[in-house]
Amino acid sequence: MTASPSFLGFPDRLADGRMPRAVIFGAGHGSTYPGKDSSGYALAADAIRAASQDDAALIEHWDFDLGGPLFDGKPVCCIDAGDIATTMHDNAGNRARIEAKTREVLALPAVPILLGGDDSVVIPFLAGFADHGPVWILQIDAHIDWRDEVHDERYGYSSPMRRASEMAHVVGMVQVGLRSVGSARLAEIEASRHYGSRFVTARAVHTEGVEAALRHIPEGARVVVTLDCDGLDPGIMPGVAARTPGGLTYTQAIDLIAGLGKRARIVGFDLVELYPPADIDGLSVLTAARLLVNAIGTIVRQV
Repeated sequence: MTASPSFLGFPDRLADGRMPRAVIFGAGHGSTYPGKDSSGYALAADAIRAASQDDAALIEHWDFDLGGPLFDGKPVCCIDAGDIATTMHDNAGNRARIEAKTREVLALPAVPILLGGDDSVVIPFLAGFADHGPVWILQIDAHIDWRDEVHDERYGYSSPMRRASEMAHVVGMVQVGLRSVGSARLAEIEASRHYGSRFVTARAVHTEGVEAALRHIPEGARVVVTLDCDGLDPGIMPGVAARTPGGLTYTQAIDLIAGLGKRARIVGFDLVELYPPADIDGLSVLTAARLLVNAIGTIVRQV
């Protein structure tokens, strides 16, 4: 079987024993609901890697999103560690492996960048920061993900922010891109508000700009960004399971990332819920690849 290309052609380790600033790794499966099939989401990481190949030879070129080359004229300092071995419906085992990999990357120390997988992979990813808190969460998503359980599963894709709120090292969260309807009922809204989550609708960002979200993040905070692809408008991100009109634009998403990098410190980043079987002409994987480039560029520019 031919090995998948790495993201942007990044190596799996740096020369001369240098430590990476960021480490990309994939996790195709997290905690899948009974009777559900998460195999489509497991295609996402390699699809994003494939979409990045046209730009692999261009990482020293000027990137107008970043105001300079990806690594700001310095040597490559990000690696792609490939994918964790996950198995659909091995929920506890998948969580343990994702958390362990996250802890391993943080111990280097480096910034972990996780490619999902559905939103359930976010729970063990965030759990991996237990010894590296306190952290805030900036969630980009159409939905608040506060269900306590679905089909007796408490760690599925409807519950990541609910589980995060129970983690002692998570001290606050901002949820941006919210719109339309999802699994949240009044009980979930009340629970999230009682916790102190800050809701920022997509409409608020369209009206007020990304500052509508950024102003809720304390200056200098350590922040994990979790980006659910359905947080973006389906016109540019059609490859999701729940297309919802009115989402963030590409420019708003990268402005959020860049603005966060100036206001606070990004210590982790995940991109989830990309569903390649629903993509149209490769638009979603191309957009996802560019979002990752912007995240990496912002991370390496942090002091």
